Amino acid sequence: MLGPVILAASRSDKMRRLVSAAPGTKQVVERFIAGETVEDVIPIVKDITGRGLEVTLDVVGEDITTVEQSYAARDAYLELIGRLKELGLGERAEMSVKLSMFGQALEGGHELALANVRPVVAAAAEIGTTVTLDAEDHTTLDSMFAIHEELRKDFPQTGCVIQAYLFRTEDDARRLAANGSRVRIVKGAYKEPASVAIQDKPEIDKAYVRIMKILMEGEGYPMIGSHDPRLISIGQELARRAGRKLDEYEFQMLYGIRSEEQNRLAAEGHRMRVYTAYGTDWYGYFMRRLAEKPANLLFFARSILTKG
Repeated sequence: MLGPVILAASRSDKMRRLVSAAPGTKQVVERFIAGETVEDVIPIVKDITGRGLEVTLDVVGEDITTVEQSYAARDAYLELIGRLKELGLGERAEMSVKLSMFGQALEGGHELALANVRPVVAAAAEIGTTVTLDAEDHTTLDSMFAIHEELRKDFPQTGCVIQAYLFRTEDDARRLAANGSRVRIVKGAYKEPASVAIQDKPEIDKAYVRIMKILMEGEGYPMIGSHDPRLISIGQELARRAGRKLDEYEFQMLYGIRSEEQNRLAAEGHRMRVYTAYGTDWYGYFMRRLAEKPANLLFFARSILTKG
């Protein structure tokens, strides 16, 4: 029952200040956040790709309040793409972006976010990679899907994320699978009301399996975002039944979580991509990671107590 409480705290400025000031925070944040700058994250990208895995990079910081900040977010991704180009890492590293970081929640935000994300998607295509649009809370999704559809007119490889706990997602999955999209499926990490989202975890898992089946049997490229061994095993079986080759889908896990399992899947020939976040505005991302798994919260609490 701690998850909803932590998700509520992720939107609290008071909790942001308390968590940021806690003595053990830095140690735990470093488990999930790969650094604060491009120069911090590049050695980690080299290490991940050197082990036969792939990476998707997220510059954290969706809680922006000005147009100028949205431009800064765009420029941060362009800087990242420039560094990947210099190092020849484009084909192994894609980008994940939250449209709120590109101004989606501001006045005129839909058009602003599209204008900001387009040059990022174009720059990514120039170095042989792509961008995936992350899903956020349910109020943003119609805009996100519309931007995804618009971007795919020129950049058909652009991906998007769907969340298994939302009632709408099976219909979204059918639509996306039919048009050949790259689709990452996750359980969902935002506090959503019972009117739009499944609240019971076993039922979320059942929905996740139904959606995986839709994606595996469709015409797109499924990206299975999960650390759950049972769901991963089911995903492998669904791919086999659908006649998919190992390069026709992939698994994705978060940086800092189940690294041995990531290496095992890659060694078996699966495409394994590590979702790697970096940046200074890490609080919202960090709190959602704590909410997803109670063990993460216990690890954080122990670190605070031992560092106090």
